[in-house]
Amino acid sequence: MNITITPANLTGSITAPVSKSSVHRLMICAALADSPTVIRYSGAVSDDIIATRRCLTGLGAKITDCDGGVEVTPIDKSHVSDELLDCGESGSTLRFLIPVAAALGKNRRFLLHGRLPERPLSPLKEELERHGVQITLDGNILTVCGDSMRGEDFVIDGGVSSQFVSGLLFAVALLGSGSVRVTGKIESRPYIDMTVRSLYNYGMKVTEKDGLFALSDISASPKEVHAEGDFSGAAFFICAGALSDEGITVHGLDMDSLQGDKRCIDIVREMGAIVTSIPDGVTVRKGSLRGITLDAADIPDLVPVVAALAAAAEGDTVITGTERLRLKESDRIETTCNMINAIGGCATGSDDCIRISGGLASPKSVVDSAGDHRIAMAAAVLAIASKGSVTITEADCVKKSYPAFWEDYEKLH
Repeated sequence: MNITITPANLTGSITAPVSKSSVHRLMICAALADSPTVIRYSGAVSDDIIATRRCLTGLGAKITDCDGGVEVTPIDKSHVSDELLDCGESGSTLRFLIPVAAALGKNRRFLLHGRLPERPLSPLKEELERHGVQITLDGNILTVCGDSMRGEDFVIDGGVSSQFVSGLLFAVALLGSGSVRVTGKIESRPYIDMTVRSLYNYGMKVTEKDGLFALSDISASPKEVHAEGDFSGAAFFICAGALSDEGITVHGLDMDSLQGDKRCIDIVREMGAIVTSIPDGVTVRKGSLRGITLDAADIPDLVPVVAALAAAAEGDTVITGTERLRLKESDRIETTCNMINAIGGCATGSDDCIRISGGLASPKSVVDSAGDHRIAMAAAVLAIASKGSVTITEADCVKKSYPAFWEDYEKLH
């Protein structure tokens, strides 16, 4: 599906989608708990959340829809099935559940789509193999055999993906006790903190000292939990608000959230937008936008939309810490630059940096989203400031993280 956008001032209010980061963690913790849990949220869930639900069901959990969410009955550890656990294109699902599958034992097979087979599994793979787990990748089928898994104390380099750390914490929670030592620089630390908070909410005691996370006590269901609104999805309309004369309000956000992408509010403020806090969210409207220098190592998912906003600002923006963007749903260094340049801006990228010079020139353009949800949504934001109509290819890819994005976008016209 392609969508063509005619430049127009957007204004009004929307409610943030449910957070993938929150629901992934709450659902996995519920599947490891001692009794059923109801997880409450509003709105449609993304394809990535559906993938985690599908895989947890395949591992032996029972997940049923209920009013305003789902009820999760914990994994039946005696459950054995040779069915493929379909991860879709969800890197979070795969990285969280490989250690869980290993801790459950037996052979478990994951089906990977898109670029997921190309995304790195080291050093998680090597650390699990050091504990007797066998992991093999044949095309787009990844097999985990945990029959010989031994030991409950793991060591992992924190410099590749925080998802590896979270996956090991889930595995230790399933095993009942143990530790995860994280070495080196920790990337995306806020998302490890989200995992720790989720485990704590389910009765698991987690202590940390000098990079050593120790877990004890069996996980106990809180009976009912509420998922957060998503700052990663809200960021697109927060940035769109920075291009709106009247402003855009985003409801459904917890300002005490540990989500790393909450930084989008500080970023648009630094760029010159006018930001007003409200009890359940934020209102953002246009100011004198200017370029900034940003280290995005802990917030890689914000890069496409911040880069898009930078293309509509005055002056130059430099975004560093972008190395991990090469292996997302697309090569996001390349596709972010291509998106901006197609709409008449100027962006160049290297392995660890994207540079954007503010100003748009193209009267009419076509943006190849490369099937990447964050590129499609970032293009929709930049289209507000474009000089002519913008056509975005494969626009339905937004379902991966924000199924109602286009409906919310239309509400603001």
